[in-house]
This record gives sequence, C-alpha cells and structure tokens, in this order.
Amino acid sequence: MHAELELGLERRIGKRSAAVIEKHLGITTVGGLLNYFPRRYLSRGELTPISEVPLDEEVTLIARVVSNSTRPMRARRGSLTDVVISDDAGGRLPGTLKVSFFNGFRAKAELQPGRRAMFSGKVTRYGGSLGLTNPDFLLLDEDPDTPGIDPEKLAAMPIPVYPATAKLTSWSIQKVISTLLDTVELETLGDPLPAEIAAREKFLPVADAYRLIHAPQTPADFQRARDRFRYQEALVLQSALARRRAQLAAEEATARRPALDGLLPAFDRQLPFTLTAGQAAVGKTLSDELAQDSPMNRLLQGEVGSGKTIVALRAMLQVVDAGGQAALLAPTEVLAAQHYESIRRTLGPLSRDGMLGGFGPDAVQVTLLTGSMPTAARRQAMLDAASGTAGIVIGTHALLSENVSFYDLGLIVVDEQHRFGVEQRDALRAKASKPPHLLVMTATPIPRTVAMTVFGDLETSVLDELPAGRAPISTHVVGLAEHPGWATRIWSRSREEIDAGHQVYVVCPKIGADDDGDFTPGEAEPSAADLEGENGSRELASVTGVVEHLQDEPALAGVAVAPLHGRQDPVLKSETMASFTANQTKVLVSTTVIEVGVDVHNATLMVILDADRFGISQLHQLRGRVGRGGLPGTCLLVTTLEPGHPSRRRLDAVAATTDGFELSQEDLKLRREGDILGASQSGGRSTLKLLRVLEHEDVIARARQDAQRIVAADPSLAGQPGLAAAIDEYLNPEKEAFLERG
Repeated sequence: MHAELELGLERRIGKRSAAVIEKHLGITTVGGLLNYFPRRYLSRGELTPISEVPLDEEVTLIARVVSNSTRPMRARRGSLTDVVISDDAGGRLPGTLKVSFFNGFRAKAELQPGRRAMFSGKVTRYGGSLGLTNPDFLLLDEDPDTPGIDPEKLAAMPIPVYPATAKLTSWSIQKVISTLLDTVELETLGDPLPAEIAAREKFLPVADAYRLIHAPQTPADFQRARDRFRYQEALVLQSALARRRAQLAAEEATARRPALDGLLPAFDRQLPFTLTAGQAAVGKTLSDELAQDSPMNRLLQGEVGSGKTIVALRAMLQVVDAGGQAALLAPTEVLAAQHYESIRRTLGPLSRDGMLGGFGPDAVQVTLLTGSMPTAARRQAMLDAASGTAGIVIGTHALLSENVSFYDLGLIVVDEQHRFGVEQRDALRAKASKPPHLLVMTATPIPRTVAMTVFGDLETSVLDELPAGRAPISTHVVGLAEHPGWATRIWSRSREEIDAGHQVYVVCPKIGADDDGDFTPGEAEPSAADLEGENGSRELASVTGVVEHLQDEPALAGVAVAPLHGRQDPVLKSETMASFTANQTKVLVSTTVIEVGVDVHNATLMVILDADRFGISQLHQLRGRVGRGGLPGTCLLVTTLEPGHPSRRRLDAVAATTDGFELSQEDLKLRREGDILGASQSGGRSTLKLLRVLEHEDVIARARQDAQRIVAADPSLAGQPGLAAAIDEYLNPEKEAFLERG
C-alpha cells in the first residue's frame, strides 16, 4: 500500500476536519477519503425531479423556491417557516415539496421565491404528501466558494453529491475533500493497473482521475474518472479471486476415484427413479473432479426441489467408496436433522445404523453432530468422526469447533451457501490432512455476474429442470389495505385445504410481541418507513399471537394448530415437525425456520403474513415448501401496506414469476445490490464503490480475463506491486469474508 494513502487524515487536512470526518464517516486515512467517491452529480442549471425523490432516505436535491411563509407555533413558543420548493415540472403534487423549518430565521430571510438552492435532509411523509424538515441548504445563485469563475462556466460545472449523513452534508464533505486534493501528493501515488492495460483502455493517470472524480469541470471529466476507477475495482477484485483460485488449484488433494463395486453403484441400482439429464451431467462432472488430485471447488445452483441432495449424496458415496469421509454442513439444526433423516431414508439398507459401528462392505454409517445433542451422544458422534467409523457426518457449524476432528475428510458439502463465509469453509478445510474437495449448494439462483464476482474461487454448475412430481405453485398478493374483508377469507381458504385432506403453513416475521423479527442475515431488512406505516408503528404478526388468534378463529374450529420457531427447545421442535409430517398437526405457524429443506408432501397452502418484511429470495425459498408431493401449491403473500408502497414491488415480483434466476436479478435491482462483498448485505453502502454487478457485466468480464492472464503469468504478482498492494488494501481483514455472499 502506498505510504501517502496510509497517512492519517489530520496530517493533510488538520485535526478539526479529520475529527469530524472520523466521527461521521468512520474514515481515518488519506486513502479512505480519496476513495470516498460522489454518489452522483447534479447540474447547477437543472432542478431535481421531485417525483423521483425516495421516501425515508437522506437526499441532496436542487430546487426553486415557490413560496415562503412563517407562522407562530400553536403548542409551544417559536415559529414555523414553511417553504414550498418546485422542480418547475408544473402540475400539483409531483413537482412540489414542502420544507419546514422550526425557528428558521435564516430560511425566512434567504429562501425567497425564485431563488435556487440545494437542500440536504431526510424525506418524510406527512399528512399524505412528501416533505423535508429542517434540512440544510445552500443558495446556488451566488456561490461564495468559486469567486471569479464566469457564470456560464459555473452553471455547467457538475456538483458532486456524496453519501451524506444527517449531521454532515454533501457540500461539507466536498469542502474537506477539496482541501485534501490541494495538500496530498497525488503525483506520487502508485498505479494498481498494469501499464499496458491503462494504455489499451486509454485511462486517465491516477492523479488526474482523483482530481476529476471529486472536482470535475464538465460531465465528461467525471465520466472518464469513473471509467478508470470502475475498471480498477473490477480488476483488483477479479485478481484477488484469480489468485485464490490458483492457490486452491495448486494444492494437492487425495484423488477419490469411483469404485466398480462399491456403495455408489449399489445405490444407483436401488434408486426408484431415473436421474434427470441435468442430474446425470452434473454427477459426471463431480465424479471426474473428485478423481483428480487437485481439490474440486464447485458451486451447485438449483431451484428448490431440483434434486441437488441426490447429486451431493452420490458424490459423498464415491468418496466413501474411495476410503474417505464426507461432511455435510447445514445452516440450522432443524435442517441438519432433516438431512440426516432423509439421507438415511434414501440410502435404505445401505445405511448402517450407528448401533452396529464399523464399516460393512455394503453399508455406510451416517452420523449427526449438532450443538444441542445430549453430551453422551455428541461425544459418541465425535468419536465416530475421528475414528473413521462414520462415513458421512452431518451437522451444523458445531462441525467447525476445534475439538471435532476427522479420520480422513475427503469431501465437504456446504448447504445454503449464503450462511457460510469463506472463513468457515477454510475452518472445515483445515480439518483434513490434505485439502478436501468442496461442493457448495444453493437454492437461491445467483445471476451470472454475481457468481463471477462473488464466487470467483468456485466453478459453477446449474440444475435447472425440476424432477417429475413437482407441481406448479400459484402465488397471490393479498392486499388488506384495499381489501380488509380478505383477512377472514384467508382462514376459510385454509379450512378448504384441510377439509380436502391437506395441510397449511402460516409464516410470521416475529416470534412474540417483544421481538423485532426473525430475520435471516443478508435479507433486505425493512426500513423505518415500512415499520411506521401511516399511523405510527404497525404491529407485525407474531407466531404466539397468530396461534392464539387461530384457536378462536371460527373457520378453523377443531383444527390442530402448532407453533414452531428458533427459540423452542430442540426436542419440542423435532416433535412439532414430526407431528406435522405425520399429518396430525394441520396448521403449522412458524418463523422462517422452515425456509430451507423442510419437506412435507401433503402441505399445499402457504400463508405469509406481513410478507413485505421478507426479502425476495426468502419468499421464493418459503413458497418452495408447498407443491412438493405432486399436489398443486398456493402461496398467499399477505400485506397491510398501501398498493403504491415501494416494498410491495417485491411482492409483485414474487407473484409474477417462479423463475428463481429472474427473481434474483429483480432482487438485486430492488436491493441496490447492498454489500455483496461485506457484512451488511442489503441496501445502503456497498463495498463495491463504482461497480454495479448487474449494470457492468461487460467491465467485470473484461477485467476477469485480464486478471486470469496476469495471475497465470505471475501467480505471486511480484511483477505487479501496485496491483498486489491494492488487493491487500481491498481485502483487509473485515472484507476477507467477501466470498460469502449468496
């Protein structure tokens, strides 16, 4: 990393400014602030379309003052100045915004009708219309910062808009950065881009790019600077992935070749169905890669119910046949226990009961290991894993704890990738004497560009056909705001399914009244506006509340209803699931613990209450729980939000298609990508500064080719010190988790 970029900010902009930047933006170095790029640029001559201003977000906009009036406040001392601003688009509501100032003496004096100003604040909704309360503002008619520039040139100069906070406006950030540009030795900075790429793409030199992205004279300036940094970002990221991939490929694994007369051929002979063409093709790929002496690193994507588990089980049996062990890592205990039951059921007579111990020539011992097992059982499971008695070990991240060891771990299968980061994969890898083969499975389809960016260390396979017996699922948005009467219809509809001999899932965002929601990490968490609704905070459906309500619901009189959620005792959870599977419980009211892998063929209806509180991929996963036994499934997305509310767009998207790939694209668009490379996964700031995964597919693909070429020729990047330093900076410890996003 270049020394200048690592310098503390106070050395270049003074203690006071540095303290303000650290407090509000968390940035402490010269490099951190130089790379704090504007989010967009406003033209002084244009007004911001008010109809496009997002609710409940910090915005910076340019508008013209239409009117200004001041009145005394009724309830307390002081005055209220109301300023109406317009984008000059004409019309009533779309073009105007009401701005209110408490005791706003400066606003009263300066914001006269006809003046043009830049406003910065949080957009709220009050009495049915959008507004800003006590925003900061800057008059644009005379600009004290730029004396002596002719007015025409000034009107054309783009104004950078930075991601601001409630206490630090965009123009304050701009001021500090312009001081920084004057004091930093930009010409001494190293260039992460190899010279031949910079020449081929005709990129600006680094110093010029920094100046023009922060202080452009014309729109063409910031576009050229952005192009450079965007490509640089893509190349650094892709080189990091290519380097990791090369390191993994150079490791030596134990080849696990297929046996002619082992468990796998016996398993294939007893399968009651034929593998789909896709399953057979992916199976062949895995088999060939397991037989190599470099480790397999593969991501297997497949829609809910596309038969990923069978494909993974066949790979595990090949490894066991070759004398190794396989570990299956599941995200929750419920899911681990289900995998354990379903794999033993699928193996039938080929599964050796743990009671007998030891490998038989024609059977494999399958062992379950989770954190909540009784001590004696857990100790026995650990012993079986360490001695090699257990051929297949299934567990949660309890498998990662340091006192768990394996006799000869040959294959790790990770279920539901988005719950396991690269560190967890590496912790499991370390349990093998030689690097094990790795298969990562996900039921959330990932757009190609995201896979390229986030799982660049894994090869990708896709299962895109559903096996026979999967029935279509119809999904409907149930809007209670416009149809309050539908609230009772949901339960009579549920009764119809039960009377036809079927079962119903009811999913809630919360467990109890005192709880803020049972969210999966990485899903789009709702915004304050979602919570507030129009009339203060809205009460969300909770498992305990809904179970109480359903016991008094006339339509469900005499129906067995049971709750299921993450805080229950594991034994109770297992009993509840068993009772639902056996068709004794007819209605299961649960949180998202049933999201993945729960397989009850007789369930045909899913009711998701406050569905707007869940992300697209979660809703898609949840509805995949019905329609599994050849019976058509129905999913009702129940919401109390108004039809035009932005969060209803997610529901409409899910109702419109069952194609997971289409939904994952839509999800990325709606979530603004979020931080697919870091800890916070939705909305807000992305670790990707200028790269947008869906928009810049061509840039990513080009950078990927360059990165593969560079790393192939120079695996340690000794000849590319600038690029190597940029990778180390990009993948600082907090971002080492960057491969974990799904």
